[in-house]
Amino acid sequence: MKRRLLLKSALGYLLFAALSFLVIATFSYRAFYRNDLEFEARRARTQVHSIADEFSAVYRGDSEPDELLLQKLNWLEQTEGWRVWILDVDGVVVFDSSDRLRGSAIAEFNPLSTSSYLIDAYPQLGPGWCSVFCSITANFKLRGYAVLSLPTRTVADQAYSQLIPILITFAIIFLLSFIIMIIQYFTVIKPLRRITAGADRYARRDFKYRIGMKGNDEMGYLAGTLDSMAGDLDAAEESQRKFISNISHDFRSPLTSIKGYLEAIRDGVIGPDEQEHYLNIVISEAERLTGLTQSMLQLNTLRSGELMLAWSDFDINRVIKDTCASFEGQCSARDIDFDLYFDAEESFVHADKARIQQVLYNLIDNAIKFSGNGSTITVDVSSRGEKIFVSVKDQGVGISRENLSRIWDRFFKTDASRGKDKKGTGLGLSIVKEIITAHGETIDAISTEGAGTEFIFRLKKSV
Repeated sequence: MKRRLLLKSALGYLLFAALSFLVIATFSYRAFYRNDLEFEARRARTQVHSIADEFSAVYRGDSEPDELLLQKLNWLEQTEGWRVWILDVDGVVVFDSSDRLRGSAIAEFNPLSTSSYLIDAYPQLGPGWCSVFCSITANFKLRGYAVLSLPTRTVADQAYSQLIPILITFAIIFLLSFIIMIIQYFTVIKPLRRITAGADRYARRDFKYRIGMKGNDEMGYLAGTLDSMAGDLDAAEESQRKFISNISHDFRSPLTSIKGYLEAIRDGVIGPDEQEHYLNIVISEAERLTGLTQSMLQLNTLRSGELMLAWSDFDINRVIKDTCASFEGQCSARDIDFDLYFDAEESFVHADKARIQQVLYNLIDNAIKFSGNGSTITVDVSSRGEKIFVSVKDQGVGISRENLSRIWDRFFKTDASRGKDKKGTGLGLSIVKEIITAHGETIDAISTEGAGTEFIFRLKKSV
């Protein structure tokens, strides 16, 4: 976009200002000129009637105009710039205040005209004159006509003088609007350009770029939202890269083992008496791949919202006991004990029994993997209000503070877990999180390095 928006705004503003100036100047001048011309024409008509009356008195006495009357007519031309003619009935000038046309006939004079005033009606005057006339009668007889002409230049000057304050006002408004446009540039256009530049960077998948605008208005909110979105997309892209890297690693290791052992059997490196042992290893690795694939499909189903929970009421205490019993062989081999604490003989919850059993299985299996030989795993069930709280706590290696918030990520394994959990997929806790979330509940983790980890989730009580 660069400066296109600014250029369009500036050109639009200048075009609007120019058109406004032309419209205001043209229509205002015409209105002032028309009004002033009407006003001066009324003054002239009043004056010409007065002159006609005075000459009527002269003609009634059958005498010539006295010197005082003639001086008055000359004075009108000198002070007002008005030109006065006295015509006889044939249109011949018998008196001219400028004494230029006396004795000349005005052929264009039309005594029957009904116009209140005439513009440039007489070529003898030249252009730029407004004329009015009045008949002179005496003793019920037409004696002639009085014609008074005034220059329209003076009317135009008056119209211009009235237009100047309006143009000054327009200039002030123009300046104020220009200041408003500058303010608008810094508050709207410039932030919008930054937001557009940010959107362009995000379109090129540069999610580390930040617009960095602050403010409580819509622009600030939009910029903050885009920055937040970019952060989420950056995190998602990073998660996707790690996901591909982790899944490639977890698939490559068993596939390499399977390929290596099968090639060794095919080439005769492994003798017939050892083949059964290595084939069992191949089957174990294949089962690991199957489990990894199933876990991925299950997690994808959970995250897509397609999981249909089979809600029922059941005793969570009994499920915990049965789940712990399924690990008896592993625990006996490593001398690991279970301590079960129930605050009631039976604790009924409303949930999907199979899914909750899977949650308990994953948490207990995780606890066994990271517990030392001869340690104890504690499972506690307590009732608080309308919820049942379940806690699974081990005495294992624990999780560092920086890794604790990442344990729910797919394929995430702590450095400690990579040494102990060779067969884990890194999906167990992600599945646990999604199942509990699907129930509309939460699960929390508390851990101290070297002291162990505790997982606590809650379920709704049966009604």
